[in-house]
Amino acid sequence: RPRVAILREQGVNGQIEMAAGFDRAGFEAVDVHMNDLISGSVDLSTMRGMVACGGFSYGDVLGAGGGWGGRVLYRADLRQQFEAFFGRSDTFALGVCNGCQMLALLSPMIPGAEDWPRLGRNISEQFEARVCTVEVTESPSIFLQGMVGSRLPIAVAHGEGRLDFDQAGNLTRLQENRLVALRYVDNRGEATERYPLNPNGSVGDIAGITNDSGN
Repeated sequence: RPRVAILREQGVNGQIEMAAGFDRAGFEAVDVHMNDLISGSVDLSTMRGMVACGGFSYGDVLGAGGGWGGRVLYRADLRQQFEAFFGRSDTFALGVCNGCQMLALLSPMIPGAEDWPRLGRNISEQFEARVCTVEVTESPSIFLQGMVGSRLPIAVAHGEGRLDFDQAGNLTRLQENRLVALRYVDNRGEATERYPLNPNGSVGDIAGITNDSGN
């Protein structure tokens, strides 16, 4: 069973179901708090995968996943550990909700992620908790192989889920290189930027992205 770090930070609450999912998929899920990495009791070098979980890191008051990502960027020991993990050819990483925002901030150290945007405040300027429909699109994502065309109901609960290309990234290159892995669709299965079917106002209907190698 390959070991996968189920990574959490103060305030994160999605780690239990994430661990259960990876356990059922054949992995050895390892509970890893950021403090474990700082203390040295756990090292990412022993992991094949890493999942940054969702659920209001830092109470969503420091730019949601911004404080989480900043902890890696501004600590030399953590930054070195994450860069080494991302630089390996036999690893994968997944970020959901606040974990997605955290990985977006770390994109400069992730190979093939130079066109990723940041995540900013929803167009509605309010917290959105609702069920939306997403469609799996053709991409190199290793998580979604064999699922292209699938339309799935997804619960969303976030205040900062809008992909913001004004801060970073390149929408055209993401689309041209087929790095859009999920998109919001309406009840007819058509891609949409219309609120509330697209709950945050992300351009290009984008609900999920990947990097060049899909890992």
